[in-house]
Amino acid sequence: MTTDLESVDNDLIERLRARGQRVTSQRLVINRMLRSRDQHVTAEEVLGAVTRTLPGTSLPTVYATLELFEQLGIVRRVNSGGGAVLFDSRTVDHHHVICRTCGRVQDLDARVELGAVMDAARAAGFAPDRAALVVDGVCASCGAAASAG
Repeated sequence: MTTDLESVDNDLIERLRARGQRVTSQRLVINRMLRSRDQHVTAEEVLGAVTRTLPGTSLPTVYATLELFEQLGIVRRVNSGGGAVLFDSRTVDHHHVICRTCGRVQDLDARVELGAVMDAARAAGFAPDRAALVVDGVCASCGAAASAG
């Protein structure tokens, strides 16, 4: 019987080998870290978490690995509107809400028909891969703090 960790590793190994990529300890550790957290993370946060296990890991290695993982469909890049680029290990279609005050990013599960957006992108000569909705606003915590002040 395989453990969850073995399953996570095996999935990554299959994806890497299918693309002719090497299986490295950094890639395995970064993938484990991403799968163990149910949150959006920056490359810097990933580096901080993996250097405990692999002290020689560098930020460029983390960025290169996250970019490869995005190509492999293991993470999604989330642009947080002027803030740091976040990486989301939840790859199923979903959307995001972003607080313009504190920068918090949260998943938003809502059915949104994006076909017209994709069609408009194609009509403009663009070859879209996917579309997602980002809702900007103020989160409940920041809203409560503003009304209390």
